[in-house]
Amino acid sequence: MFRDHIEFLGTTIKRGASLSLDFDVARLHTRNNIQVPVFIERAKKDGPVLLLMGGVHGDEMNGVEIVRRILRRGLNKPDRGTIICIPVFNIFGFINLSRKFPDGRDLNRVFPGSAKGSLASQFAYEFTREITPHVDYVIDFHSGGADRVNMAQTRCLLSDTDSFELAKAFGAPFIVQSKYIPKSIRESFRKRGKTALLFEGGKSLRFDEEAIECGVRGAVNVMHHLGMKKGEIEPPAPSVIIKKSKWVRAPHSGMLHVKVKNGTWIKKKTVMALITDPFGEFERKVKAPFDCYVFCVNISTIVNRGDALFHVSVELEEEGE
Repeated sequence: MFRDHIEFLGTTIKRGASLSLDFDVARLHTRNNIQVPVFIERAKKDGPVLLLMGGVHGDEMNGVEIVRRILRRGLNKPDRGTIICIPVFNIFGFINLSRKFPDGRDLNRVFPGSAKGSLASQFAYEFTREITPHVDYVIDFHSGGADRVNMAQTRCLLSDTDSFELAKAFGAPFIVQSKYIPKSIRESFRKRGKTALLFEGGKSLRFDEEAIECGVRGAVNVMHHLGMKKGEIEPPAPSVIIKKSKWVRAPHSGMLHVKVKNGTWIKKKTVMALITDPFGEFERKVKAPFDCYVFCVNISTIVNRGDALFHVSVELEEEGE
């Protein structure tokens, strides 16, 4: 449907418009307003509406930096359609360097929200009501939680053709099969007929330059794929497609010494890590259970028995099958 203008957050977005709006979240106990900045670029030609969002978890800085660089470099200016950028979605968590909302909720587990629910639920409800209806595609940028470092990867349901094609166009080193998590942003968009892609790269509270640049490049690739930007781009290298995965867990408690590089292919019985005591009396090897790719590594120095150490591939698929 072609329209001369779009109503967005109570503002008219005309063709060729470049706007910065504020999405009201709530008030602090001091009565100060908390607002989420939203940046909108609409081309003079109609086309898809793409949402780029970071900071759903307030301690995941890589996603914030990806969207910031896209804004700073002017990569969010489309030749067709509209690009919406939200660098910091969970503004409360970002201020507090916390994953969660002030009510203790994970914002990515309360969608589509409720007008009379918790603070996080009310925020999700307003987002679902005010922003979601205008969006056709969304890329949600995340990082590994705690001390887990994710190799740059996109996650989608491989049987979902639209999101899988988006993942291939994005061109991250890995595409990981991921079911829809109940009440997540990605599931909420899917239920409304939208196409959502999840990006993971690096870890919380740290910048990962390789993951950040992969995220920026991937977002631009998607813009080209959707016909929102003109010109030729260098085709991304084929992604490793992981159909099934599992966690290699710590068989003992102790100090962790990682011996494999994230993102690499290793053979069965390769020593992935050593677990030791601090007194020189105990040392045990953690070996690869089978040939696999490693695409997430726990870099914590101290681990407990059962802790997730390495996320590895179980089944692979060649791109194009």
